[in-house]
Parts: sequence; C-alpha cells; structure tokens
Amino acid sequence: MNDNPAFGAGLQPFMGIPSFMRLPVTRELKNIDAAIMGVPYDSAVSYRSGIRFGPRKIREMSLLLWGHNSTLNVTPLKELNVVDYGDVSVIPTSIEHTMAAITKMAGEIIETGTKLITLGGDHSIALPLLRAHAKKHGPVSLVHIDAHIDTWESEFDAVPYSHGTPFRYALQEGLIRKDEYMQIGIRGPLSGANDYAEAKELGARTVTIHEVMEKGVKEILKEVHERMTGPVYVTVDIDSADPAYAPGTGTPEVGGLSSYQLLQLVRGLHGLDLIGFDLVEVSPPFDHADITAILASNIVFEYLSLLAIKEKK
Repeated sequence: MNDNPAFGAGLQPFMGIPSFMRLPVTRELKNIDAAIMGVPYDSAVSYRSGIRFGPRKIREMSLLLWGHNSTLNVTPLKELNVVDYGDVSVIPTSIEHTMAAITKMAGEIIETGTKLITLGGDHSIALPLLRAHAKKHGPVSLVHIDAHIDTWESEFDAVPYSHGTPFRYALQEGLIRKDEYMQIGIRGPLSGANDYAEAKELGARTVTIHEVMEKGVKEILKEVHERMTGPVYVTVDIDSADPAYAPGTGTPEVGGLSSYQLLQLVRGLHGLDLIGFDLVEVSPPFDHADITAILASNIVFEYLSLLAIKEKK
C-alpha cells in the first residue's frame, strides 16, 4: 500500500489522488508482483463510446475497496507488491498503431516477471494483450466472460479489427490453446443463425447465459478447471453483467449475470495458473451512480486476491 500522504493514504475515499487503490504510480518494476495498466481506447466500439474514460473511473471507484477480501480471507496488498503503471499512449484514430503500443508496453511489463492487470478500454485491446502474453508464455488457455462471442470476422465491411472480433484473430494467430477457450455468459440477438456454430468451429466452447442459469456457476467452474491445462488468461467484459447491475457499457444485453454471479465466476478461478487479466467496456458517460465502475473495480480486486492467495502459499 502507498504510504505517501500526498496520495491521500489513510484518508476517506473522497480525498487524495486516485491511482488504483492508492498504489504507487511508477514504471519501476524491480521486485514488483503485479502492475495495473490502463488502456483508454474506445475507437473500436460498435455502439456507445465513452469507454476511453473507463480506466480513470475504475481507479477512482477502487478507493472504496477497504483492502481485505473477507470471502477469500486475504489482504492482497499485504501479500503482493503492486503498482499502478499508468496508461498506454493510445491513438484514437489508429487501431493498428494502438494495438502495437499495447503489445509493446504489455510485453515490457510481462518480461520482468510482473503479472499484468489491464483496465480497458474496449474489447479490441484483448488481441494485442494476448499477443504479448503468448510471446512470453506460448499459447494460453482462455477464460472469456462476456455477453458477446467476439469471434466475428468483421463488423464494418472488410475491416478486420473491432471490439467484436478479437478472439477470431487470436485463434487464427495461434495465441489460444486448442479446446481450452471458454466464453461464458453469452446471450442476446445475433447477426446470424450460425454465429455460435462458427465460434465452435473456430475453437470456442460457448456457454450461454441459459446454460449458466440451468447448471449454476459451480458446474460451469468445474468445466473451466477441467479444460484449462495451460497458463490461463482471463478477460472480463463488464457487459457480461445484466444492465441492471452494469448500465455503463457500450453494448448492453438484458438477461445477464448478477454482480454476485460475476464475482463467483472470478473467485472460482482459484487454483488455475493465472498469468494475465483484463477488464473492459466500462463506459462512465452511461453509468448511473458509478455502479458499473464500482463492480469493475471489485472484479479487479477479486483477481488481485487470487494472485495474493497463490503468493501467500
């Protein structure tokens, strides 16, 4: 925890400077276990923008986190040395240049042995993040919690990259291990009747919201643990939560996970070889009372807690 009084350490949440959980803001990674990196990019959204302001708002709402995870019985910042690494310098008019910048900065962090936690930004950022992690670890097992499959070929004519396409290209580039990709919470209208079948053909195991509700989170997690044998990357789109719990997002879909179910899914990843994480699609201009950003910061806290449990052992 950062003890510098200039950051407001020890003060109430409405005081001080909001780095994530008041962590030191630095790019010095010697003896650092995990780093928080923001990617304020939203030029790949297909509906509501404003997601570029997500990392800043998630950091602000993280000041509500008291520090001890009562469910997992761990205090992450006592077990881990964590810093806020700041943001990638994105270029809103160029997704290609932004992707290159994301991969470069992520790679620099990962190469030091530091675990990377990324605050998005729209879901297109997952592709360059997977490129960076696969370069370090080889193809990864992927847990993808979302309302949408994000394996479409294109959303805008022949343009390949958007927030609805990252996992198609990750699969085609060999960044994801065969049969070790699960997308959980999928729902809503589709662009075509064959979308789920195409995702399956590409290599995804699609778990719809109907299956989650029928089987329960515990059974879904059991399959996750059975399938994931490699280093596990986790990507969470906040629209996996029902709009009642997360209205501040780019493409809301009704009938989703509750906040509690989403927390259960992340907590249930305990025991896997967790090597990277991103939380995306928080759009503060559409958020009511900051409830989406509050949920997002808590999801990041749960993931930090999982890393801390492993370190504690």
